Amino acid sequence: MTIEPPRGVKANLLKSYSSLSDNFLNSCHKVLEFKSLLLSLCLFHGNALERRKFGPLGFNIPYEFTDGDLRICISQLKMFLDEYDDIPYKVLKYTAGEINYGGRVTDDWDRRCIMNILEDYYSPSVLFHDHSYSASGIYHQIQPTYDLNGYLSYIKGLPLNDMPEIFGLHDNANITFAQNETYGLLGAIIQLQPKSSSVGGQGREEIVEDVAHNILLQIPEPINLQLVMAKYPVLYEESMNTVLVQEVIRYNRLLQVITETLRDLLKALKGLVVMSSQLELMATSLYNNIVPELWNAKAYPSLKPLSSWVMDLMQRLDFLQAWIQGGIPAVFWISGFFFPQAFLTGTLQNFARKSVISIDTISFDFKVMQQSVPELKKRPSEGCYIHGLFLEGARWDPAAFQLAESRPKELYTEMAVIWLLPTQNRKIQNQDFYLCPIYKTLTRAGTLSTTGHSTNYIIAVELPSDQPQRHWIKRGVALICALDY
Repeated sequence: MTIEPPRGVKANLLKSYSSLSDNFLNSCHKVLEFKSLLLSLCLFHGNALERRKFGPLGFNIPYEFTDGDLRICISQLKMFLDEYDDIPYKVLKYTAGEINYGGRVTDDWDRRCIMNILEDYYSPSVLFHDHSYSASGIYHQIQPTYDLNGYLSYIKGLPLNDMPEIFGLHDNANITFAQNETYGLLGAIIQLQPKSSSVGGQGREEIVEDVAHNILLQIPEPINLQLVMAKYPVLYEESMNTVLVQEVIRYNRLLQVITETLRDLLKALKGLVVMSSQLELMATSLYNNIVPELWNAKAYPSLKPLSSWVMDLMQRLDFLQAWIQGGIPAVFWISGFFFPQAFLTGTLQNFARKSVISIDTISFDFKVMQQSVPELKKRPSEGCYIHGLFLEGARWDPAAFQLAESRPKELYTEMAVIWLLPTQNRKIQNQDFYLCPIYKTLTRAGTLSTTGHSTNYIIAVELPSDQPQRHWIKRGVALICALDY
């Protein structure tokens, strides 16, 4: 027998409270405080579980929080309330957020998110019976004089479908959730298609052959590495030359794989060479407009379908060609880099060597620019300008010059040019900003690297804001290099 896990905050609350009894609710010395904090804790548990359905907007990695995590938190809550005279909120938050739930969390940004959500549920304000957990007041605290049936009837009166406000998310998050469900379903349907079919008189093999021919026509020859190295030699005072050469090597390797595999596939389709299992998989990918795994292994992270991916690759190569022919650009298209982290290190290295100071003492200061890309003709004397980023979960307001709420149905918006300014022994002066992580793709999760961050993560930038950081953290706001279309 398998039991379908409950879906929605209401169903999770019902499940949590169904396993409790009136005796247990009244078993703590501080009965009223225990009942109020218990409802808060169960709401937090439902919140943490249901945030996963929003994909990376909720958590970068979907964690499997269990009833065991909730049970241990409940027993600790009862124990601490019995042992302490005052309510030890700091201890409660640490044990729940850092140990019981946080013990499963492997991503630093998810940990930041879960601790901020917990702030709403473990605070003195939840003890008031008129306390509301959401802006609309639908999710609220109730009189702690109620018995178990009172709590169950309150829970049954909650909406069946969760509103994004209970998670601190924008209403647009529902669109993201619906899209994720739809793409998952359609992806499964595509996988189940019959392998032999014809479209408008064209057979499967003919379609694959056409796609392969079209891509081969678009893919240029590899860039001449010797010419690039001659024009941009390794210089002590200009690390960008090394960055360019490394990028050219990586892109050349990818172009070589694409052309070789496409030629092999075309030969295999004609029967000139044996159709291996890898080429068979590649043909299926081309037919389904998916980037073949053979290319993905040598490529940069991307979620784009094949047709968009090829166009994106062309734009990236154009960016490199413009750099090679026209010199180091004034504004860097950060999304065009194969490995953006090397570019950021090169920028810090340039500053360290020019100023003759240790690179370990330098970090970036961030300034959002009012000028657009065409208006910035010259490189800054220190640091670099970057563009090509998209905001998810919020938008940039150029008039107010700060982060603002997303417009309805607008999931992603373009970010203004950002000036990364290297500064020695930097100290943060004011707190009127949101520390916003930059990711390569919308998935946000990657493999965990030795730095403790995912390989998808690049750097965090400070964006001006009139809202507290917690507001944007719960919104799941991040900057993305490349979208999925």
